Amino acid sequence: MPSRDATTHWEGGLQQGGGTVTLDSSNAGQFPVSFPTRAGNPEGQTSPEELIAAAHSSCLAMNLSGTLEGAGYTPTSLDVSAEVTLGPDPDGGFQISGIAITLTAKVDGLDKEKFAELAATAERTCPVTKALSGTTITLDATLAE
Repeated sequence: MPSRDATTHWEGGLQQGGGTVTLDSSNAGQFPVSFPTRAGNPEGQTSPEELIAAAHSSCLAMNLSGTLEGAGYTPTSLDVSAEVTLGPDPDGGFQISGIAITLTAKVDGLDKEKFAELAATAERTCPVTKALSGTTITLDATLAE
């Protein structure tokens, strides 16, 4: 499997400085980052936590789609959001203190019990979930009618 890469160029100190994240593999864009916008109002800038949320929500959508297909179901639609929270680390500095995932799926012919089982499997086997295994991750999965 291929690897993907991004780079960040940073200038200055933590509070007054800033940087630019470049998505190198896809060439999808460059995004400004700074600590004040990371810890406060985003003011149009992204953050590591938002990028992790994007990675987690997209990975889980793909993984759930494959999990459902493997069980004989084709999703009509999947909507996945991930909310990544930055908080103080008791050992100093900061840590990602939690990730709350909310997903809603439309899948014909699937009952809620089986859906809950497949959603939990997809979340547990998601590569990004595995990479973030030291973080508390919650899943709220709803099968839309």
